[in-house]
Amino acid sequence: MKYDNLNELNKLRKNGAITEEEYQKEKEKILNSSNSSLNNDFFGLGENTYCMLIHLTQLCGFVFPYAGMAVPIILWLINKEKNAAVDTHGKNVTNWIISLVIYSIISGILCLVIIGIPLLIALFICNIVFVITGSIKAYNGEYWKYPLTIIFIK
Repeated sequence: MKYDNLNELNKLRKNGAITEEEYQKEKEKILNSSNSSLNNDFFGLGENTYCMLIHLTQLCGFVFPYAGMAVPIILWLINKEKNAAVDTHGKNVTNWIISLVIYSIISGILCLVIIGIPLLIALFICNIVFVITGSIKAYNGEYWKYPLTIIFIK
């Protein structure tokens, strides 16, 4: 694609539609934009989309047990060194997953005295709402810290 753009640009220069200076300037833009997009892509996805997936993959746990915990953490670990936004969202999601496990264990124990059942239902609802909200915010390029999250990873 970038080579097609360069060929078109070269044709314009040869036909006299643009000057040599304009040609060099546009050529540099084409080459630089291609390189920066390669550095910012994550499996062919943009930064915001990738961050959104880190949040959304928590819902995998409803289909495949424990995938909702493993997949987002794996996505974060793969690219945390390459991008600050991925690192920030990944830490946020990982902290929420750890907090959710702790809250679930406590609620499970409290099921012996019945109060745990409504707590588990509330955790289930909070998890879905938090994941969807975090995903939407990440897609829009915003950071949203999950409420009730205990910070383990800073």
